[in-house]
Amino acid sequence: MDRERNILVAEDDDDINRLLCDIIRKNGWGAQPAYSGTEAMLYIDRGGWNLILLDLMMPGMPGEEILDRVAGSSGTPVIVISAKGARETRISALHDGADDFIDKPFDVDEVEARIESVLRRYERSGERVPKMLTHKDIVLNPDTKAVEVAGRPITLTAREYMILVTLMSRPDKVFSKENIFESVWGEPFHGDENTVNVHMSNLRSKLAEANPDGAYIDTVWGMGYRMKS
Repeated sequence: MDRERNILVAEDDDDINRLLCDIIRKNGWGAQPAYSGTEAMLYIDRGGWNLILLDLMMPGMPGEEILDRVAGSSGTPVIVISAKGARETRISALHDGADDFIDKPFDVDEVEARIESVLRRYERSGERVPKMLTHKDIVLNPDTKAVEVAGRPITLTAREYMILVTLMSRPDKVFSKENIFESVWGEPFHGDENTVNVHMSNLRSKLAEANPDGAYIDTVWGMGYRMKS
């Protein structure tokens, strides 16, 4: 049995919430149901979550607002599970900091696999790097997952953090989008470059906001990305 993990299930449909909690508990993990956006935020504010499963359409507070708050403060990974599965909705959720997106109706085995995948990637993100990483005025602490730019702390989503770890671990190497996707997402790359583009754009924006005069990530056209020397 895996070590204890605590997962918040924010879903207003009783049957779906119960099914998701059953999937989680079957694997020996802790599951806490929340049936409204307001209730979910109460639990989120208490902290201690390894993962949040988030429906977008909930009473009290919409999932989009919750995602914005979580991605901007806690660093807890989020999987959006929603019937609003249009391409624009998926892209928007990823842009706003979601770590994965699952359409309703969903396959139970797929949900279980994606939960495990996100947990594994997030928990191991710091294990690949045994010491403090620095590049220019970026300081990244793998133990605490804290990132500072020019002495200012910045908040990254789990995926943004893992992309930065990947690039900073070998700053002279050019990482293709395929390299980044397979390293960060832990899945085979099937040509969906937009997923990498969205997270890379968010990461660059946060670095630039912390230090507008800094230049940190180079785009090597036709090849990929590397840290700017």
